[in-house]
Amino acid sequence: MTALPLSVATFPPESAPAVAPDALLGLYRRPSVELVRGSGVRVFDADDRAYLDFTSGIGVNALGYGDGGIAHAMRDAAACGLLHTSNLYHTRPAAQLAAELARLSSLDRVFFCNSGAEANEGAFKFARRWAREVGGAAKHEILSVRGAFHGRLFATLAATDRPQYRAPFRPLAGGVSVVERDLETLEHVLDGEGVAALVIEVVQGEGGVRVLDAGFLREVRALTRARKVALICDEIQCGLGRTGWMFAYQRAAIVPDLVTLAKPLAGGLPMGAVLLTSEIAGAIRSGDHGTTFGGGPFVASVALHVLERLGDPGMLAHVTETGEWLGEQLAALATRSRRVRAVRGIGFMWGIDVMHPASETVARALEAGLLICSAGDFTVRLLPPLVATRTELAEGLAILEAALQ
Repeated sequence: MTALPLSVATFPPESAPAVAPDALLGLYRRPSVELVRGSGVRVFDADDRAYLDFTSGIGVNALGYGDGGIAHAMRDAAACGLLHTSNLYHTRPAAQLAAELARLSSLDRVFFCNSGAEANEGAFKFARRWAREVGGAAKHEILSVRGAFHGRLFATLAATDRPQYRAPFRPLAGGVSVVERDLETLEHVLDGEGVAALVIEVVQGEGGVRVLDAGFLREVRALTRARKVALICDEIQCGLGRTGWMFAYQRAAIVPDLVTLAKPLAGGLPMGAVLLTSEIAGAIRSGDHGTTFGGGPFVASVALHVLERLGDPGMLAHVTETGEWLGEQLAALATRSRRVRAVRGIGFMWGIDVMHPASETVARALEAGLLICSAGDFTVRLLPPLVATRTELAEGLAILEAALQ
């Protein structure tokens, strides 16, 4: 798990002219901090102040910063001069990456794209295409569950349970609905002949870091299979080692019909993927979907390296064992603090319900040198790099406890 040595340059170079932030579209409430470099589990601002990172770029930088292995993989991939070919032609890195994802996931086919929202949009299309084959045009409804976050494109926004995100963009995509997250409701709604797919996050990230019970997941899998409804597991945030399992659904000993991935897959380069069973893939026809950049040789080569690292048994054991320790530490912190209502999570993915707006704790932690984020108005979210040690995690927890006060 030790990163290879790497000389890290400041970004942008010191000679680069300053860029006015006003040129960026104001979609994010960014603090005034400008990050310029990173090393291990720390990033540094323009004044060379260090910050311990418990966000991992919202779950992307699983191997931390300045990782030598990723840098070498990028150099090797660039050396051939074949950064992009389009999907009009075969390349070995994409084929190898698809084969490895299929092997690790127990699914059969892979479609590459550029982001998590794109992966979910693709999965919705593939599920509908399959459903039309087995049940006709009426079988088209996509269902998600309470607390879900699946993206901000039109179909994925319709499947996302965040009213403040949805309201400005109505009407949303049709045929996509959010239902309650309980078996009684699901059993009732899945009885309808028009349901094509159910999409769930095995661990809800933006919805408060809620770990779905393994027994619940097995019941859902049985319901969807019996009613010929495709089960889509959105593992964009919780997949690829973050829970201590390579795929979070493996904890429940199930195999979904489709799985969506992104965030850490290519080590910080944009990449998403949809994994499909052979049954779903059998319904897809040439031209049904497409992508210009998805699965390009450069990005796929880097992703092969990242996948090997994240799937290493030692890495997964580290996340499992250290994640259990982290949960114990957070529970003790909650007992000591009068400002914590609940702690939830698994592996290196935790949510802390606080008594005041989460944004206040995020801001105080930033001032003290710790990067954290929120998962709702009153939930602080921790997503440290998977390479973080107990010493580094303990350092961050001490800063967090002070920020909570």
